[in-house]
Amino acid sequence: MNTSLDVNDRIQESLNQYSDMVVRIAFQNLKSMADAEDVAQEVFLKLLTSCPAFESEAHEKAWVIRVTVNLCRDYQRSAWFRKRAALEDSIPQNEKNNEVLDAVMRLPVKFRNVIYLHYYEDMSVAQIAEILRQKENTVASWLHRARGQLRESLAGGFDNE
Repeated sequence: MNTSLDVNDRIQESLNQYSDMVVRIAFQNLKSMADAEDVAQEVFLKLLTSCPAFESEAHEKAWVIRVTVNLCRDYQRSAWFRKRAALEDSIPQNEKNNEVLDAVMRLPVKFRNVIYLHYYEDMSVAQIAEILRQKENTVASWLHRARGQLRESLAGGFDNE
């Protein structure tokens, strides 16, 4: 009985600590807040049902990110997702942030993921490579290309102001 309280407390802590991050990662992958919230529920359901043992907080965070990215990929591969009409769904931002957010959202998914993890979650290339199960050079290349594409797409907007 005491064990279930410990598990519930751990799940609640994880939910409080990672829920915003999970929704942000899912949103930038799926471009829909409703879909992002569905994926977030699935992530925490997996955490609850599998109850993995983590070596550290960093290991738990990496697991949560990995599961989120995998569930987003599964979601995008589903027939339902491919055949439904895309609905416009956005999060409130100020006007300049919308411009940057729009530019990031136009990037390919793999580029959006590395941009998010590097700049918003403050992860190193090595950490991102481990989470995404890619080589460090691949992640570094994706980050470089993403920055270049963002620079090109945002250059016109800022020069014309």
